Amino acid sequence: MKITLKDGSVKEYESKMTVYEIAKDISEGLARVACAGEVDGEVVDLRTELDKDCSLNIITASDEEGLKVIRHTAAHVLAEAVKRLYPTAKITIGPAIDDGFYYDFDAEPFSRDALDNLEKEMKKIIKEGKEIKRFTLPKDEAIKFMQEKDEPYKVELIEELDDDAVISFYDQGDFVDLCAGPHLMNTKGVKAFKLISSSMAYWRGDEKKARLQRIYGTAFNKKDELKEYLQKLEEAKMRDHNKLGREMDLFTTVDVIGQGLPLFMPKGTKMIQKLQRWIEDLEDNEWGYVRTRTPLMAKSTLYKISDHWYHYKDGMFVMSDAELSEEEAKRQGGREIRGVQDLSLIEHDADADTYALRPMTCPFQYYVYKARQKSYRDLPYRMGETSTLFRNEDSGEMHGLTRVRQFTISEGHLVCTPEQIDEEFKNCVKLAKHCLTTLGLQDDVTYRMSKWDPEHSEKYLGSSEDWDRVENAMRTILDEIGLEYTEAAGEAAFYGPKLDIQAKNVYGKEDTMITIQLDMFLAERYDMYYVDKNGEKKRPYIIHRTSMGCYERTLAWLIEKYAGKFPTWLCPEQVRVLPLSEKYIEYADEVAKALKARHVDVTVDSRSEKLGYKIREARNERLPYMLVVGAEEENTRTVSVRSRFAGDEGIKSLDEFIEQICKEIDTKEIRKEENLEETK
Repeated sequence: MKITLKDGSVKEYESKMTVYEIAKDISEGLARVACAGEVDGEVVDLRTELDKDCSLNIITASDEEGLKVIRHTAAHVLAEAVKRLYPTAKITIGPAIDDGFYYDFDAEPFSRDALDNLEKEMKKIIKEGKEIKRFTLPKDEAIKFMQEKDEPYKVELIEELDDDAVISFYDQGDFVDLCAGPHLMNTKGVKAFKLISSSMAYWRGDEKKARLQRIYGTAFNKKDELKEYLQKLEEAKMRDHNKLGREMDLFTTVDVIGQGLPLFMPKGTKMIQKLQRWIEDLEDNEWGYVRTRTPLMAKSTLYKISDHWYHYKDGMFVMSDAELSEEEAKRQGGREIRGVQDLSLIEHDADADTYALRPMTCPFQYYVYKARQKSYRDLPYRMGETSTLFRNEDSGEMHGLTRVRQFTISEGHLVCTPEQIDEEFKNCVKLAKHCLTTLGLQDDVTYRMSKWDPEHSEKYLGSSEDWDRVENAMRTILDEIGLEYTEAAGEAAFYGPKLDIQAKNVYGKEDTMITIQLDMFLAERYDMYYVDKNGEKKRPYIIHRTSMGCYERTLAWLIEKYAGKFPTWLCPEQVRVLPLSEKYIEYADEVAKALKARHVDVTVDSRSEKLGYKIREARNERLPYMLVVGAEEENTRTVSVRSRFAGDEGIKSLDEFIEQICKEIDTKEIRKEENLEETK
């Protein structure tokens, strides 16, 4: 057989060879660092036997896939350590992830001390250097094997496989795990690792299933790489909005209120208020939107017309336990509904009195559009709403402000003629970019065209021809804009493709921040139309979009981006006046009054503390400006300006400072720090 290597050279062998044997034949050094192989583009285990012509690339730790193999092996070492120290613990799954690995156990919670002890045990296992061997069993024998080991979660996984499946296991001496691989040749290949944390997780992400304990860890090929990662992790923790936002008194959570339901403190509320007023004025005054206000709940019938009921019900807060009979559900199947003209559906809906909190606003705004007949002259009709929405997120998915059960978005729906769709979509992208640039976030995002998945067409409305047509139209628009974007199958909404603007948090996890969607079906579902030039009724096109996205998620993003040192216009407290003593409180109040008259958020620190203490406290609270006032300032109607941007900025007239800060606020300038020593 002929093996074509990455450099184009060819190796010939008379009999079958494993990937590892070929690596060793190339060089002993390569075999020592090999983690896996890539055969005809597919990543395989080093133990894989090759018996025919193919291309082969030996994967090492310097490759992303090689690092995954190291981390996957580290997860198995962790599982063995847990079984050694906690014999009654049951193992579940333990994959490699982007920045490390995790393993879930049915066990009692793990403390930090417990993780430290597990690390010590893992080092012992690695030092033992047991050879890792792969073997396979047919399904019935695999089930029996795991039943004998009393591992019910593994048995459940095996039972779901096809009856003719050949199931692989990896044996590393004292520990055997069900696994597809690939893995290193022995445990000594795990050279640098760290257990990061432990948290609760549900079996298969279902909160109705067993509560498990998830241990997160990471692994690298070299200790220096691990050290660098851990340093970055510590820096990330300092910027983590979930920690920093609470320290800055922006938001909090309370168990008796519920998970994923944050309370915004006065400072956080002030920031949300500033963002909301900015977006609403921007959309209404500069981009031609009309503002709507719609209910927070509706009958289930509203969601059934669009099909949201059938796609989103599991994630909705339904205010009734009533369920349709199987026969009724089939009769009212979402795919059969064709708009409000189907009066029999609405009049005979068995659970029409079932209400649900809204997970989206589009059906509500459609009825705003439909309230009066529209002609082509009325289009585009751009509706904007500051929409509070509700999603019944899994407990394990929620984090701080980025994944919550109640959130508010800058939502909008644009109803257009076919001729208007290109320009309107482009303007939605321009508006989103404008918002990102104003917030200083424009360089922190990537763009993704989210498409349907033709392999699972049952999840979507319409035909493959419909999807091809609209996706090609969106692709053309994006290319005309000159946008650099990736494409992702299976990420579209069920009613149309979308442009997702993505960003990563401090830990590298990616979230969707802004979405712009093309909708090709719901106008028909809701019997929406306009009258064209010829007096004929026509179906409009609809764009679903957000301009800035979710206020909660955006605030989390801003906290992490600026480490709490927000642009002045966004700060809940923009100026703090510091009188040198009680004698100057009256003048400090005058200064504050003059600033408030120009809508600057200002406070006076009238405590009888030393000036140095007050300044340090204001710095720690990341305030943009401090104004020190004493006898000289009072006599000359001036202020001594200190800022986190440049430290001591000297004495300025009060009027001069007011004009300066008002300009900075009005233009939403993002002022850079010039003297870092002053701000430490």
